[in-house]
Amino acid sequence: MANVSRLDTLLNALQKFYGALPAPPRDPFTLFVWEVLSVHSTPRKRDAALVALKRIRALTPDAMWRAAQAKLEASVALAGPYTEQRLRALRTGVDLFRRSPELPALIKGPLPAARRALKPFPQLGDAGAHRMLLFAADHPILPVDARVNRVGLRLGYGERKTARTVQTGLARELPPAVDAFRRAFQYLSHHGAATCTESDPHCHICPLVSECPEGKKRTGGRPGD
Repeated sequence: MANVSRLDTLLNALQKFYGALPAPPRDPFTLFVWEVLSVHSTPRKRDAALVALKRIRALTPDAMWRAAQAKLEASVALAGPYTEQRLRALRTGVDLFRRSPELPALIKGPLPAARRALKPFPQLGDAGAHRMLLFAADHPILPVDARVNRVGLRLGYGERKTARTVQTGLARELPPAVDAFRRAFQYLSHHGAATCTESDPHCHICPLVSECPEGKKRTGGRPGD
């Protein structure tokens, strides 16, 4: 029987605890919109805004460019505050996608060129660009957002407590398969949002506490306390 890594055991525990999780969109433009709507929002509000944009058929670059401004603003406003900033970011993204119709194919190609192609996009950052490369371009690369970074550090991954070392520590225990990287990101990021929170982690209910150095410290070494 093949060896099971520590990370795979942890992910299995998270999957059992949370059940199936929704994945980010796979279409590059829709994923960019999802990223813009996610900033300073909640999953519920973000998804409501995305559904509204789908309802007005504004989820392609050309369709969003042609969409009535009032309908576009009303849809984006469902994500919460910063509507004008979101609209500016979306306008920039629409322009970039319309001027580069080859972009979806480009980001599926060699990583250096794919990374360069994503740099001009607003509100992506490293984690957003890595989500784009993983979910829309099928690259086995692990996005390390603040949630994944926090969970990884508390579990003992990341020698120098930086996002890059957390990414390296986690990725070395993953098989070189896109689906494995997607699963790892989804469950680690969701865990960081739902249970392994920044200021008041819920270690008493965490399914990983017996394997977590930080959780053991917080519970006095008694899993489940």
